Amino acid sequence: MEYKYSDITEKIIKACMTVHSILGNGFQEVIYQRALAIELELMDIQFQREHNMLIYYKERQIGERRVDFFVEEKISVEIKAVTKLDNTNLNQAMNYLEAYNIEVGMLVNFGANSLEWKRLFNKKYNAMIGTKTKSVKSDK
Repeated sequence: MEYKYSDITEKIIKACMTVHSILGNGFQEVIYQRALAIELELMDIQFQREHNMLIYYKERQIGERRVDFFVEEKISVEIKAVTKLDNTNLNQAMNYLEAYNIEVGMLVNFGANSLEWKRLFNKKYNAMIGTKTKSVKSDK
């Protein structure tokens, strides 16, 4: 099946698989986040780590939250280090896509014996609004 931005998401998955194969499971989320940043950089993938995204309610800014990775200014990547992904993790990642108005996202779990990932698609995405990002600061 062909997904939007599948060329990028496949590279992200490959980077995550490399990290998981080297580190395994059992570390805190921040360790995987740092390792994934290195792997994405080595693969020459443009990203921002812990990127501030604005949250709006009825067109009024009510806060902000950091997305673990914002890749190629198109894809949010949320990282978990839990035994198993559940609906709460999935719902949270989907809510972020909607709140940030990002069309495509990924949820990746390094905490299981085998790497888990899900590609996410925001059905409420509005291309006319644009992504709600604060500042673009690259780790590269």
